[in-house]
Amino acid sequence: MNNKNMLLLGIVFSGPILGSTCDELRSLALTNVTLTAAQLLPAGDYQPQVPGATLTLPAHCRIAAVLAPSSDSHIEMELWLPDSNWNGKFLALGNGGWAGSISYSAMASGLKAGYAVASNDTGHKGGSAAFMVGHPEKLVDFGYRSMHEMAVQSKLIIERFYERQPALSYYEGCSTGGRQGLMEAQRYPEDFDAIIAGAPVNNQFNLNLAQMQGMVSVLKDPSLYLPPDKIQLLHAAVLAQCEANDGVKDGFLNNPLACDFDPTVLQCKDGAATGATTACLTARQVESVRRVYAPVVLSSGTELYPGHALGFELGWRMLDQGDLPSPLQSDVVSYIAHENPAWDWQSFDLESDARLVLARAHDVTSDDPDLSAFKARGGKLLMYHGWNDPGPAPANSIAYYGRVLQTLGSDQSDWLRLFMMPGMGHCRGDIGPDQADFLTALDQWREQGVAPATITATRVRDGRVDMSRPLCPHPQVATWMGTGNPDDADFYECTAQ
Repeated sequence: MNNKNMLLLGIVFSGPILGSTCDELRSLALTNVTLTAAQLLPAGDYQPQVPGATLTLPAHCRIAAVLAPSSDSHIEMELWLPDSNWNGKFLALGNGGWAGSISYSAMASGLKAGYAVASNDTGHKGGSAAFMVGHPEKLVDFGYRSMHEMAVQSKLIIERFYERQPALSYYEGCSTGGRQGLMEAQRYPEDFDAIIAGAPVNNQFNLNLAQMQGMVSVLKDPSLYLPPDKIQLLHAAVLAQCEANDGVKDGFLNNPLACDFDPTVLQCKDGAATGATTACLTARQVESVRRVYAPVVLSSGTELYPGHALGFELGWRMLDQGDLPSPLQSDVVSYIAHENPAWDWQSFDLESDARLVLARAHDVTSDDPDLSAFKARGGKLLMYHGWNDPGPAPANSIAYYGRVLQTLGSDQSDWLRLFMMPGMGHCRGDIGPDQADFLTALDQWREQGVAPATITATRVRDGRVDMSRPLCPHPQVATWMGTGNPDDADFYECTAQ
C-alpha cells in the first residue's frame, strides 16, 4: 500500500518521518523564497511576535520565510510541521480586516489537531491599507497572490520534510479569510482540496463604500442618529414581531427572512415628545432604520451592497458626533481612491469615490460564480455566515451562493453548502451559538464523502455549553420539534422554508 492510500485511510504517522531534519531545511533552495528560521521546538509554551500572546504547542518544526513573487513583495509566513502524529494533511489559514499579521492562534489549533499549518501577513504589517499607496504589487499580494504563493511553497517544504506530499490540503478563514478562500477556489482551484469560507467579504471594497455611506450620512445629519436606548427599542420591537415565527423565545431570530418588519410602527405620533426617554422614533430615525435594512444603490440603479438582516440591531455601528469613521472603512477611500493619508472623510461622495475605488477592486474582489474547475477536481466548499453579522451582510453570502447555482445548476449540494448561523455576529460572538467544528465536517466530507447534513453549533457561557443548535444547509432552517429542551440541538430538525 502506498503512502497516499495509507493517509487517505486515516493512518496517522506517530513518529517524525523526516526526509530532511528541521535544521537541514535552512539550506532548502526555493524560488523567490528566503527562509529566515527553521527550528525544532519542543512541546511547551511559545510566544509569537504578538504582545501578550502565549500558546501551548506540541513539538514541531517551525519554518519562517519571506516570499517575494514580485520585486516589491515582502510576504512573511510561518509553517509549523508536527514532529510526530502528523495526520498527513496541510491546513492554510486566512486573515481578518486589512490583515497585516500572521494568524498564530488559528495555527495553534490546527497544529494540535495534527495538521501541518501555515499562515501569512499578506505582504504588509498593521491593520491599515496605507501599504498600498504607490505599491500596486502589494495590492496584488493582499488580494490573492500571498495565499497562493504560501500554499505552493508550503507543500514543497512539507514534501521535503516528510518525504511525501500532503494527502489533502485544506483552507479555513473568515471575513477577509472568507474572501481569500473564495479567491483560491476561483483563481487557483488546484491549491486546495476543500475550503471553509466564513462571512466572506468577497466584494470588500463594495462593503467598505457602503459602510462609509452609512457612517458619513449620520455624521453629516445627526437627525439620523439612534442613541443606544433607541437601538434597544428597535431590537425589542423586531423580536416582538418576528420571534414568534421561531416557535422558541431565545433572544434572536432563527430565520430573519421569514419576517417582514415595518419600522414605522415605532414612529412617534403627532405631538409626542421625542426626547431620550420617549419610547418611539422620530421620522428621521425611522428613515435611518429603513436605510440599514435596505441595499445601498448607486444612481445608475446598480446595487453596491445589500442591507443587514433583521435581528442584527444591537451590533449596529452608529457613529455619534465627534466620532470618526474606522480605518477599516475609510482606508479604502483615502488610500485606494485618493492615495492620500490626509484625505478628509467629510469630502466623501459615494458616486465619485465609488468610481475610483471600484476601478481598482479587481485584484481584491472574489465574486466570480464559475467554480466549475474547483468542482471538477473534487473540491468541497463549505460557507457559513452569522445572521446577526453587523459587518458583511448575510444577504451577500446568500447572493453569491445563489449566483453559483445559477451558473452551475440548481443542485450543487454534493460539493457546495452554505450554513447560516442564527444569533451569531461576525465570525464569532453575539447571543446565539457561535462555535462549530467546521474543519471536522469538511474533512469527513472531502475524505470520506460524507456531506454534512447538519453541523452542531454551541454557545458557551461561564465555561459550559448552555445552548446547542443544528446548522442546516441553506435554505433549510432548524425548527424546534415542539417538545424537549429548546436549548438542545437534539430537539430540532432541518425543514424547508
